[in-house]
Amino acid sequence: MTSSSAPHDDHLWLEDIDGDAPLAWVRTQNARTVQQYAQSPAFQSLQQGILEVLDAEDRIPMVEKIGARFFYNYWQDKAHPKGVWRRTTLAEYRRPQPAWETVLDIDALAAAEGENWVWHGADSLDPEHRRCLVSLSRGGADADVVREFDLDTLQFVDGGFALPEAKNQVAWQDIDHLYVATDFGPGSMTESSYPRIVKLWRRGTPLASALTVYEGREDDMSVAAWRDNTPGFERDFVSRQIDFYDSQTWLRHADGTLARIEVPDDALADITREWMLIEPRSDWTVGGATHAAGSLLAARFDDWMAGRRELTVLFAPDAHSALDSHSWTRHHLIVNVMHDVVNRLEVLTPPAEGRGAWQRQSLGGAPPLSTIDAAGIDEDENDDYFLTVSGFLQPTTLCIGTIGQGEPQALKHSPAFFDAARYRVGQHFATSKDGTRVPYFEIASKALQADGKNPTLQYAYGGFEISLQPSYSGSIGRAWLDRGGVYVVANVRGGSEYGPRWHQAALQENRLRSCEDFAAVSEDLIARGITSPAHLGAMGGSNGGLLVGNMLTLYPQLYGAVVSEVALLDMRRYTQLSAGASWIAEYGDPEEPEEWDFIKTFSPYENARAGQPYPPALFTTSTRDDRVGPAHARKMQAKLLALGHDASFFYENLDGGHSAATDNKDAAFMDALGYAFLWRHLGRTGTKD
Repeated sequence: MTSSSAPHDDHLWLEDIDGDAPLAWVRTQNARTVQQYAQSPAFQSLQQGILEVLDAEDRIPMVEKIGARFFYNYWQDKAHPKGVWRRTTLAEYRRPQPAWETVLDIDALAAAEGENWVWHGADSLDPEHRRCLVSLSRGGADADVVREFDLDTLQFVDGGFALPEAKNQVAWQDIDHLYVATDFGPGSMTESSYPRIVKLWRRGTPLASALTVYEGREDDMSVAAWRDNTPGFERDFVSRQIDFYDSQTWLRHADGTLARIEVPDDALADITREWMLIEPRSDWTVGGATHAAGSLLAARFDDWMAGRRELTVLFAPDAHSALDSHSWTRHHLIVNVMHDVVNRLEVLTPPAEGRGAWQRQSLGGAPPLSTIDAAGIDEDENDDYFLTVSGFLQPTTLCIGTIGQGEPQALKHSPAFFDAARYRVGQHFATSKDGTRVPYFEIASKALQADGKNPTLQYAYGGFEISLQPSYSGSIGRAWLDRGGVYVVANVRGGSEYGPRWHQAALQENRLRSCEDFAAVSEDLIARGITSPAHLGAMGGSNGGLLVGNMLTLYPQLYGAVVSEVALLDMRRYTQLSAGASWIAEYGDPEEPEEWDFIKTFSPYENARAGQPYPPALFTTSTRDDRVGPAHARKMQAKLLALGHDASFFYENLDGGHSAATDNKDAAFMDALGYAFLWRHLGRTGTKD
């Protein structure tokens, strides 16, 4: 069955995102939800507690080094709800209360221009870092405007580079030239709603006169071009993103000709100075050797382009270990590996030209059931690195170190927002339907009684190679743990906790495995006496919202409540909504009959049935979400109500983008709404508001 032969959809009218009738329906649903869940003292307490966490002045202001002197930070708090981009020196940053210089005040800019600006970041021109391209979004959408900004005068450049609102891909070539992929007019965007054409734009000329560098296909995901200005290794690149996981990259010569970088389409390639690092997503035979999916391989870039196929294996996965990340310093490579979802770090040192092998040494591991990460501060200048350690009960610590110069030193500590001494963290493994062991983390009171009555919130994502690792959340501590709840993170397939194999095991026709994994964790929690269906809630966002939407329709007997945030839900039409076509590699193409046969098995909108009892459900979204789009949640809510499921609720933030929030106040409201909903339906007797 194809979309063209699909049965009549009574709720198609809700896909008109800004239409008067759909927005009137949204406001009615919002009012109904607010009246039911967001007007009690308990809700106000939840919201205030979360907002205090988000606005806390003593949070760690994470920084990025830009240029020779300054470290930059983007900061939101009560006084700066939209945020301020600011900078300081390392000497100042080491102080408990650094002195900051304001670079750009987003609140002041929004007020002066009458726009609900949301910060999307800045791209500076190296190596001087005197100019940058600032990206600003209206209301949090992925689409943004781009403006040139001077980091010396701290002003937008009068008559400088500027692009109107679009899903822009922009990069510096030099002070007078930009690589621009944007909406150039009809036919210039892909079916996924991203740019299809990239051009080289010269300062002082109309954008329409820019030189075309590369054109992709309409069914590609996107294209881009950029320049690496590392002194001595200046190179230009062009990329074609075929789909979410397949891409092709070329080296662009001075005459505009392109030389393909010959690696598999599904591999990730990173070029830094003389080295190219390759991460194959599938087993790859090259140069007489076969390398496992999820490996990290190194080659000299110039040798590779000349046809030499000599690779060094820097990491090879096993049944329990997967590559998490890697980061260069000036002379070393930091490699982060997960072993059963817990990190350890190694420092690898490449050989000098033509001599020896890579050397390796440990940089340390995470404390039990915690997460550790490290990244070079300035890969062009030195071997300094920032290191962070965090856990479910351990507030983040930021350290600074220099490779080869002893242990890193603690620099900043995140405040504690709840009494961690009252709780314990455990890692458990559930057995999924096909026998796969699925890890999950459980955070609960040390005084927990296995009586099956504990309000338990189970969270997962399960897609797009995203791993969920231990991390500290003051909001969860205050809103859930301190009120008597158990919090569970399920590392279901579809993520990358065990590398590409873990992700690929739940792609397309195997998508239901992520649901089976989630259900297996739920059943294990019930079997262990931690909770019971009446007290067990499921929550997830985006792809995780699709996951828990499927738990609602496929496993309703396991849950007392479900919260689905900014989710895909109508999988019959997802490729026609917002950026949906970009995810065909993940889910499949509903326009192909043989693929629709399996997609329909994990389409909550399709599978909601009359006469089937469902637990209470809350769907949240944002009008300005131009990635997933609000139509999914609107239609799911409308269908459930039409089926007589009056315990289904809906809230749409009229701003907020895919995060469903533009500032901390918005975020606190949206989070509190979800927790209030869950407490109403999962709490023990006496805890309901």
